Amino acid sequence: MSADEQLNGAGRPLGTVLVTGGASGLGAAVAAAVRDGGGTPVVLDLRPPADGLAYYEADLSRPRDAEEAVRTAAEAHGGLDGVVTAAGTDACGDILDVDPEAWDRVVMVNLLGTAAVVRAALPALERSRGRVVTVASTLGLRALPAATAYCASKFGVVGFTRALATEMGNRVGVTMLVPGGMRTHFFDDRPESFKPAPDQQLNDPADVARSVIFALRQPVGCELRELLVAPATEPSWP
Repeated sequence: MSADEQLNGAGRPLGTVLVTGGASGLGAAVAAAVRDGGGTPVVLDLRPPADGLAYYEADLSRPRDAEEAVRTAAEAHGGLDGVVTAAGTDACGDILDVDPEAWDRVVMVNLLGTAAVVRAALPALERSRGRVVTVASTLGLRALPAATAYCASKFGVVGFTRALATEMGNRVGVTMLVPGGMRTHFFDDRPESFKPAPDQQLNDPADVARSVIFALRQPVGCELRELLVAPATEPSWP
């Protein structure tokens, strides 16, 4: 077995992997990595991916609608072998300066949307002995000012994932990815004061996506519980 095969956990087929937020950023990188690894990516997003992958529209701020989209996708593809919850949003600023609807949406998408997708996918994942990879953040472990909504949502993802792993036991694999800053469009709509510094090191999402593939390929019963992948000079870690 080559070093690349060892790194990617070759031996367990990827199968069908549902990726939320798969039309852009880390989600798109994960979907591409699943495809390139011989699996079948299925994208859940507000808009279709640019590369023509299987796609189901879903607004993760509407948990019941998100659940229905997951069930539809699972039925259409004959089940699911993995789920990666890469969708995320943010609303930066001091808590009294952020529009309340925008603040609520961050928690709805990042936390409640994650929980809804996982909940709907669990029956299919139990049948396949598949794996969930949730996407938290370094700001799910460290709190910073002007990030109350994002920290609340990602701290929630950390707690949700750890509890889920305990609950699932050996029935479904559970991995939590904790990424640092990446070169995506996530920061585009922020005020300049909340964007990364021009010289800040950011990871290529394709590099982070490889760690997701490594987790998805782990054999049943081998648990990779938490993965922290950050630039060497990540300012929000440790």
